[in-house]
Amino acid sequence: MQSQISKNSQRTKRLAISSMFACLALIFSYVEAIIPFNAGIPGVKLGIANLVVIIALYEMNFRYAFAINALRILISGLLFSGVFGALYSLAGGFLSLCVMWLLKKTNLFSMIGVSMAGGVAHNMGQLLVAALVVSNLKMFLYFPILMFSGIASGIMIGIVAYVIDKKVPKSLFK
Repeated sequence: MQSQISKNSQRTKRLAISSMFACLALIFSYVEAIIPFNAGIPGVKLGIANLVVIIALYEMNFRYAFAINALRILISGLLFSGVFGALYSLAGGFLSLCVMWLLKKTNLFSMIGVSMAGGVAHNMGQLLVAALVVSNLKMFLYFPILMFSGIASGIMIGIVAYVIDKKVPKSLFK
């Protein structure tokens, strides 16, 4: 009986943390939407909401990180970017999370390396959807630019996520 209560308590705690993480990621998406960041290259964003997703992936698991990311993308798509924006973000977010999860499982890469690969994969996922929508493979000529921006933002987000992850008490996730 006692173990069932503690198991339910643990699930409730994880649900509450996941909800807070989804809200935090949504706030970061909003902040990114209102920041007048213009790299001069269409489609280039900082990806600060991915801080939350990476920490969830490392401290919780793939399932929680997926739910947090999906909720954030769907709600922010409805609020800030519309249906096509949500579609592009879902493709990028799903591919990015899968790549990060696979690389994390190998234990060969740091959080920064995993984040960098996730940034590149996110841009690749969005480019795949864009090429499908417009039925033009020439869209991939844009990939080198997006790859560079994915590397740069992935490294930056990875460094910040690593610093934050080291400061957050691990007891929060247990």
